Amino acid sequence: MSTTHRDIAEPVGSAAADGVIYQEDVVRSVWARRLLAGLRLVLGFTFFWPFLDKLFGLGYATPSAKAWIHGGTPAQGFMKNAEGPFAGFFKSIAGGWADWLFMLGLLGIGVALLAGAGLKLAAWTGALLLLMMYLAEFPLGQQGMTNPLVDSHWIEALGIAVCAATYAGDTWGLGRWWGRIVGNGILR
Repeated sequence: MSTTHRDIAEPVGSAAADGVIYQEDVVRSVWARRLLAGLRLVLGFTFFWPFLDKLFGLGYATPSAKAWIHGGTPAQGFMKNAEGPFAGFFKSIAGGWADWLFMLGLLGIGVALLAGAGLKLAAWTGALLLLMMYLAEFPLGQQGMTNPLVDSHWIEALGIAVCAATYAGDTWGLGRWWGRIVGNGILR
């Protein structure tokens, strides 16, 4: 009997009962599921914390005087100071709308990862946000870079993609419940 694409792509186990793929269908090891959940939570806090810091100016990366609630511009400063081959592009799109989009992105991606629901959408939007941040800081040719091509933006984007692909929200999150509501689509 030959193996078809359908035989390889469809997991075994609980997915057959209600049509929803669960983490146990993809990741058999309990410890691997827990480690993936831990990765998801750390990545979620990596997005949620800067949202809070930039919103309230908690004094870590953003002083209180530059908080968004005090009239600060969380994305514009970064974009206006962009360097490298894409600097002109980022300087041209810097504006109030970019602050809103950036802050909503940080909040949405962070909450999705922390809650364990909406990981596929968070993976796509997170990858886009991280790509934009990478291009704004484009490390190739810059002094003091330890790696001229790969930096933490790549690691974070791949980490979110792994969490989404392995349904890491099902462990220590709302992923199972959310999956029963939305199925296996982009909202999962």
